[in-house]
Amino acid sequence: MDIDAWVWWLIGAVGLGIPLVLTAMPEFGMFAVGAIAAAVVAALGGGIVAQVLVFAVVSVALVAVVRPIAARHRSDRPRLTTGIDALKGRQAVVLEQVDGSGGRIKLAGEIWSARALDEGQSFAPGQQVDVVDIDGATAVVM
Repeated sequence: MDIDAWVWWLIGAVGLGIPLVLTAMPEFGMFAVGAIAAAVVAALGGGIVAQVLVFAVVSVALVAVVRPIAARHRSDRPRLTTGIDALKGRQAVVLEQVDGSGGRIKLAGEIWSARALDEGQSFAPGQQVDVVDIDGATAVVM
């Protein structure tokens, strides 16, 4: 039983696809695409030198071009803040006088206990304040 070269290249592509799925390393996928390109060359009647050359050129080109683009996109993503980190820096409205010992504010549609960052500072009801920190269930404002 004589198996054609293009079948071996496809088996190699599948073999490279397995670690891609298991390790999530995209380089294996790029080598698998190179193996598929070599299988196409083999199916069209290209010699072993042409097959290996196409495999190497396509694989290296994908790694050289796609990898830096993917790295740039990975680092340029906006950072999503959630939970209390998303509340820091937002503005709130004072509901009950806020001073160093406590008070109430409306922050993101919810009523929060609050205290002033500076103990000597006081904020009157209706005044806009900035949330600088969240300390437990208390917003620290200024």
